[in-house]
Amino acid sequence: MNSPLTKLKIKIKQQPFSQISILILLISISPSDSLSAILKPPPLPILPIPSSSQISWQLDEMALFLHFGTNTFTDSEWGTGHVSPSVFNPTQLDAHQWVNVAKAAGFSRVILTVKHHDGFCLWPSEYTDYSVKSSPWKNGTGDVLFELAVAAKEAGIGLGVYLSPWDRHEDCYGKTLDYNEFYLGQMTELLTGYGEIKEVWLDGAKGEGEKDMEYFFNSWFSLIHQLQPGATIFSDAGPDTRWVGNEGGIAGSTCWSLVNQSSLTIGHTDAKYSGGGDPEGQDWIPAECDVSIRPGWFWHPSELPKSALTLLDIYYKSAGRNCLLLLNVPPNSSGLISDEDVRVLQEFTELRRTIFSNNLAIDAVLTASSTRGSSIGDSRFESSNVLEEGIFGYWAPEEDQSDWIIYLDLATSVSFNMIQIQEPIHMGQRVVSFHVDILSEGLWQTIIKGTTVGYRRLVRFPVVKSQRLRLVIYKARADPLISYLGVYSDPFSVVSDAPNVSSTSHFNDSRFIQTVVGNVSSSTSV
Repeated sequence: MNSPLTKLKIKIKQQPFSQISILILLISISPSDSLSAILKPPPLPILPIPSSSQISWQLDEMALFLHFGTNTFTDSEWGTGHVSPSVFNPTQLDAHQWVNVAKAAGFSRVILTVKHHDGFCLWPSEYTDYSVKSSPWKNGTGDVLFELAVAAKEAGIGLGVYLSPWDRHEDCYGKTLDYNEFYLGQMTELLTGYGEIKEVWLDGAKGEGEKDMEYFFNSWFSLIHQLQPGATIFSDAGPDTRWVGNEGGIAGSTCWSLVNQSSLTIGHTDAKYSGGGDPEGQDWIPAECDVSIRPGWFWHPSELPKSALTLLDIYYKSAGRNCLLLLNVPPNSSGLISDEDVRVLQEFTELRRTIFSNNLAIDAVLTASSTRGSSIGDSRFESSNVLEEGIFGYWAPEEDQSDWIIYLDLATSVSFNMIQIQEPIHMGQRVVSFHVDILSEGLWQTIIKGTTVGYRRLVRFPVVKSQRLRLVIYKARADPLISYLGVYSDPFSVVSDAPNVSSTSHFNDSRFIQTVVGNVSSSTSV
């Protein structure tokens, strides 16, 4: 009888040469080689952490809001609900133009006001006649949402819908059971007839003196997640994304994705709490910053869009503060996004391209105060990861360290005035405060202090010039993790020098310069 070794030899003779080579290689691996290949596992996430749909929402960075309806034709913002559907007739409506404008400007999803407060529906709902089917547009056979869904799918753009809870047209509004059934009936139409819906947007807006109405929000949210499991739900209080608390598109300079949902109420927003979040929050509900490119939310012939520089500033204070920027660009009465709005978006896109296309640190030599797993040769968490775009690779320090620092040597002295920092948010939001220093005449000089980072933090400051700089994490909820670090020159933003200020709980961008001697700043935690 053959021994096991004999069987192995016989089997080897029957295999092609390439497979024999592999077997010999495997057999030649010694026990010590196997042990050296053991890796250190990633650090534990710190709760709460985002869902997959929340991560997808955050990665989109910017969405385009499309306020469109009868208000577009009546030069109004809040319709009465009694305007004749005959006014709605966008003879040149082109949803492909809307989507192409959005995509060219870097927006990853579009959200349509399928029903605003006046109750007029941009799809032919079976639950009301107050819709496009009663309008002259396409002889009552049109469906704005369907055309947008087709265009968005072709362009690879996500689709969202805004279905206003407040309805000034329907008689059942004010009758709790009847209206909640009506609302869920319409929501079901939207979520089952138009393909994948990436976001469902609703709010608690209602005019003074209007009918009292109890909304069954929990039932609404459960149905939405049942019919569209990948959709995020926006409202003043989540459950997936929250309102930032203002319509200027501006988040707090400290902005946590964490909140206690029990502290949020739809229709009664605490702007300070919603705008800043809560470092001790138990729920992951990041903020969304909505703002219109024009003074109003609907198109008005007398209004003009904001400038590209204004949009850039808003971008820094929304997408650059751990939020998603929801920019409203309302189609006009012909059914197109106006030429002047398109031009501003093109200029806004060019500004961002000019700034962010050149990371001055891309060829930098990076070192860190420590690196997780370095003692066993594990290179997965090295500081060089922060030069790769994306959030899923990151630098991680060794455990139980007193310093958390990334050093950059740019090889030559360069001028810059903006830093981009990102955290791997799937591991939780960690950084509480940080500062950035440059080496000047042998001394470390702090050029900017900041608080939260999250998905993306953009910080501007007066122009400095240096070859060497460092990011110092001063305080964190757990060992900090950094996924991206960029150094940029923004020639468009003007940030004036500011006098030294004492440390406080919150620091605005571009308001701190301090000389630091030694390893880390001795200033008070911010």
